[in-house]
Amino acid sequence: MTTDSYTHLFTGNQVQVMLLMEELKKFDIIPVTRNESESGRLAGFAPPVFNQIQVFIHKDEMDKSRAVLDNLQHELDNIQREDSEEETR
Repeated sequence: MTTDSYTHLFTGNQVQVMLLMEELKKFDIIPVTRNESESGRLAGFAPPVFNQIQVFIHKDEMDKSRAVLDNLQHELDNIQREDSEEETR
């Protein structure tokens, strides 16, 4: 794997990244993750930003991956909006 073949798609916490990875896999997109917090912890160093995982995808799949990410964010926004509306009732 050469790093110049991959591009950054998303950075988020573990739950967000797991959701995104599952959605990407439904479209046969296999993401690569980079977790500096975990790498630093294993090496005995403090991470620069705690619990932030980066998701990279192959450059050829950027358009399809961006559409998947946008759709997932839209769905999560709708869920959050519905939850806040229920709380105000």
